[in-house]
Amino acid sequence: MQEIFNNIKGDRLIWAIAALLAIFSFLPVYSAASNLAYVGGTGNTFSFFIKHFMHLFLGFAIMYGVHKIPYRYFRGLSMVLIPVVLVLLVVTMLQGTTIEGANASRWIQIPIVNMSFQTSTLAAVVLMVYVARYMSKIQEKEITFAETILPLWIPVFLVLILILPANFSTAAIMFVMVVMLVFLGGYPLRYLAVIIGSGIFALVLFVLVAKAFPDAMPNRIDTWMSRIDSFSNDDNTEADYQIEHAKTAIASGGIQGVGPGKSIQKNFLPQSSSDFIYAIIVEEYGLIGGFLLMILYMWLLFRIVIVAQKSDTIFGKLLVLGVGLPIVFQALINMAVAVELFPVTGQTLPLVSSGGTSIWMTCLAIGIVLSVSAKREEDKNKENSEDNPLEVLSEAI
Repeated sequence: MQEIFNNIKGDRLIWAIAALLAIFSFLPVYSAASNLAYVGGTGNTFSFFIKHFMHLFLGFAIMYGVHKIPYRYFRGLSMVLIPVVLVLLVVTMLQGTTIEGANASRWIQIPIVNMSFQTSTLAAVVLMVYVARYMSKIQEKEITFAETILPLWIPVFLVLILILPANFSTAAIMFVMVVMLVFLGGYPLRYLAVIIGSGIFALVLFVLVAKAFPDAMPNRIDTWMSRIDSFSNDDNTEADYQIEHAKTAIASGGIQGVGPGKSIQKNFLPQSSSDFIYAIIVEEYGLIGGFLLMILYMWLLFRIVIVAQKSDTIFGKLLVLGVGLPIVFQALINMAVAVELFPVTGQTLPLVSSGGTSIWMTCLAIGIVLSVSAKREEDKNKENSEDNPLEVLSEAI
């Protein structure tokens, strides 16, 4: 174990923040799991604790392994993985899984281990790496819109189209993150306006076609519409039911909270250990706990920006921002949903909510950020070694 700690490289504060989030997650997940255990299970809450521990253990193993890979290799890996991701998304969509007529094809079953895997979360990380690679490649060139359509926008829209029918929120977040990344990468604003307009047009067209031919393909149009209506009005829908209990949980927490494990609303919130875990955290740990959790994510954002700023290459800078910013963005959306500042999206709280795929892909993204940080640290140590005549002499001897 000591050898592993000695081999940990990269930004130590990012490691610390990730560890703090993971450690803190055990209490609220264990508390909220009682609802799942007694309503849909055998009543054994400890099994959910062990499951969450295994998800985090594997996640941090992924983080450790990925951060040891030189980040320049991710440039080529993104080219290889984009076709793989597209195939996985097609396979996922063709499953045709529906819940009450709505498209629920988000997961594929992993053979042998009998575990489900949400392909859109892997696609999100791979796509951001791919976009970072392309934008760094054209930095020194005069960009024309036509030459970016095939290598950049076709893969982006293919991934988004395959995710959209079953998971609008993830597709929308990915689109916003891609637009933000290409903007930071220097993509001309006039071309970016065309892409944003095309994205909006494609979404409107999809909604109109889905409404006109509802039996052509399972989709979640009605679910999206009901959530938006519930957010803008006081309709009595499932989303409104969840939000009301989330607000009740937050109001019950007050400043200091009711105490660990003493949440009442966890028994009423269907997604208390995942989508609405922030409401349970505020109920049990109060405004203080919720605010401290938000500070951790803001601290993570600050460190991500620092790592990006210190990177010596354009690819390194864009790579860190591309995979790092969505983590904090997703966390803020999850919190905003709990306090009814945003419609219900189904997005989890990174490294805190239960769920294997979300944890693993968050750890993968953080591992990539740490890989960039580790390279900078290695170069700095090398420069210090070369500047130190005693070090040079000892190596010569």
